[in-house]
Amino acid sequence: MSRVLIIGCGGVAQVAIAKCCQNSEVFKEIMIASRTKSKCDAVKEKLQPTTKTVIETAHVDADNVDEVIALINSYKPDAVLNVALPYQDLTIMDACLACNVHYIDTANYEPEDTNDPKWRAIYEKRCKDLGFSAYFDYSWQWAYEEKFKNAGLTALCGTGFDPGVTSVFVAYAKKHYFDEIDTVDILDCNGGDHGYPFATNFNPEINLREVSAPGSYMENGKWIEVPAMSIKREYDFPEVGMKDMYLLHHEEIEALGRNFPEIKRIRFFMTFGQSYLTHMKCLENVGMLGTEPVEFEGNQIVPIQFLRRLLPDPASLGPRTVGKTNIGCIFTGVKDGKERTLYIYNVCDHQECYKEVGSQAISYTTGVPAMIGTMMVLKGLWKRPGVFTVEEFDPDPYMEALNKWGLPWQVDENPVLVD
Repeated sequence: MSRVLIIGCGGVAQVAIAKCCQNSEVFKEIMIASRTKSKCDAVKEKLQPTTKTVIETAHVDADNVDEVIALINSYKPDAVLNVALPYQDLTIMDACLACNVHYIDTANYEPEDTNDPKWRAIYEKRCKDLGFSAYFDYSWQWAYEEKFKNAGLTALCGTGFDPGVTSVFVAYAKKHYFDEIDTVDILDCNGGDHGYPFATNFNPEINLREVSAPGSYMENGKWIEVPAMSIKREYDFPEVGMKDMYLLHHEEIEALGRNFPEIKRIRFFMTFGQSYLTHMKCLENVGMLGTEPVEFEGNQIVPIQFLRRLLPDPASLGPRTVGKTNIGCIFTGVKDGKERTLYIYNVCDHQECYKEVGSQAISYTTGVPAMIGTMMVLKGLWKRPGVFTVEEFDPDPYMEALNKWGLPWQVDENPVLVD
């Protein structure tokens, strides 16, 4: 019998919870916990009549390690799935170590307070040593390697779509299609339209930080950083059409570069419409993307956190979003002495996702892999002591599960390459 504690109850979490309930043979019991217990209760009320999975709910402040420890000790899960905020990764990892339980998440750690002196000193040294300035990186979680290894526990980091599925695509391509991979271009296309002048498809604070930061890519084992949104390409995405896409820094580049050092270049591109970019630039220009507190009428507020309250909740976009996503990887390399190209990708329809689980496709494409990664650990298919990203395990059972649980993938052996 598998029992899982799921921390978080936002858009991605609600998809992961729904998919766990569909997979009740593996997920016999789950507990949904977040700072707002009423959201957990509402999800339970909706799903419990439809599933054999036994659902419980709880309040927890995931910033408070003692609260998380108390909850884990009370519920005694086999694993903890963290679909809260990346700010809370380390707190939850500490709690898992204290309680001897496996840990799974979808995105790597970044600090909420980027001016914390202790964090800032380590960050500035990393910028100097490695050459990229993104606030998020894996070093903080990789530092837990010995602790998890000595405890005999698995920490599986980054089982969303990107990072997550795209990284498994790389492992699958290397196992089945290439002797050597020379280049990887990860393409994330959202062709959906939600009808708002401006909204983000996942947590606005995380999304806007990511997009407004300098872009970077890895070439010959070294980081190359470029100004934000300065590298633009057009690509004709299957089932979506021609879209503008921009090079961003993204966490799976770091992990893939570490685990596949032979790959000569790894890049990440994401599509954006002009309206989104114009709104974002205006907000940046007036300081609304700032992460430092400012005083307003006697109160300290963080501009980007205040903006988050003003923007539509990503979990509310499902009923009004139409169109499709296309996310995948384009590879170049060598097989049996001959040059080869390949494109592995998934297409997801926003309205089909909404009909199934009440979510738009962005949350769906992250929430489904969160369930699958957790299942891999629970079934012992991906279970080794230490801290891992998804491409370090056998990709085959994960790829099979994608087809089974709603994210079927396709292979194009003659794709148009990105210049």
